[in-house]
Amino acid sequence: MNRRKFLTLAGGGVIIAAGAGVAGFALTRTPTKALIPWQQAGSLYTEPRKKALSYAILAPNPHNRQPWLIDLSQEGKITLFVDTNRLLPHTDPFNRQITIGLGCFLEVLRMAAAEDGYRVIMDAFPEGSGEQLDTRPVAVLSFNADDTVKKDPLFAFVLERRSLKVPYDLKRSVSGLDKLIQLAGSNVEIGATNEASKVAVLRQLTNEATITELNTHRTNKESIDLVRIGKSEIEANPDGIDIGGAFMEALAAFGLFTREGALDPQSSIFKQTHEMLVAQSSSAMGHIWLVTKENTRIDQLNAGRDWVRVNLATTQMGLGIHPHSQALQEWPEMKEHYDKCHALLAPNGGTVQMLARLGYGEKVGLSPRWPLDTKIIKT
Repeated sequence: MNRRKFLTLAGGGVIIAAGAGVAGFALTRTPTKALIPWQQAGSLYTEPRKKALSYAILAPNPHNRQPWLIDLSQEGKITLFVDTNRLLPHTDPFNRQITIGLGCFLEVLRMAAAEDGYRVIMDAFPEGSGEQLDTRPVAVLSFNADDTVKKDPLFAFVLERRSLKVPYDLKRSVSGLDKLIQLAGSNVEIGATNEASKVAVLRQLTNEATITELNTHRTNKESIDLVRIGKSEIEANPDGIDIGGAFMEALAAFGLFTREGALDPQSSIFKQTHEMLVAQSSSAMGHIWLVTKENTRIDQLNAGRDWVRVNLATTQMGLGIHPHSQALQEWPEMKEHYDKCHALLAPNGGTVQMLARLGYGEKVGLSPRWPLDTKIIKT
């Protein structure tokens, strides 16, 4: 493949002198190069497809894998493929979550195109799909100038959208769930609750599922292998699970945070990670979930399109949201939690595609996840 950079990012970071002050060190730890796509979205291109793509690459996706490949060789069209080197074989064995992430990408692209007066017509999986995603196209997207296309008010929050991965305020209740439920689109049902008894049940379920993923070596390792510790690693590989900031870099520098420790159930790092994750899921003040009647690739794309709209709407509301995907994963050790989750949230049948906690938490210093340069394989 002829890899071309769509947004220019330089890898590597700056190692400051050992004598530098702590405050000076902290001020240099922001991965400024990795943040460039968030700052330049919509500003580098006038060509409508590339302009829309500069926003679409900011969409949420599992483990921040950014699994999109783009073909621009047909005038007025985008062909979207999946990068099969960026799948998650252990935690997402049937590529369901990756497909949801591709749906998020497609929805943000549609919204961005509408801002410039283009209607996007999508032909999803035109050559079909199988149990695993492969080299066949995910979607062919036609850009048509249309002065009647409506702009989406949620687009205003694309650059502010985050997943708030902190413990939530247990003293602040959540409201406005009806607004989120009404976002359901084609063949997707959205449910939500802030009822204390139901929230308690879902807290327990998400806790147990999170612990199961953590205690299963291959699934935990899949995540740990994608951890980027500190500025240099983030800017060298602006994908995966970022662990940034001066504090975490200092821990890593002194050997107090290592990937080996994060995989060792007897280590303090592993135990602290366990406590941190449980604290997060135990602080949920509400939950929201998306269900489809079937579990086709089209259903998964539609769930992704609705999911990013829910995330944008919570951003508009000032409400924190954080996905809990573990109980929805289709691997043997998770089956007990998967079945329990579906009995609770889809008692009449169907597939729970997304589950997340809601609440209010501290947003100071919260950074976006870093996007890679978009991979254009043909122009």
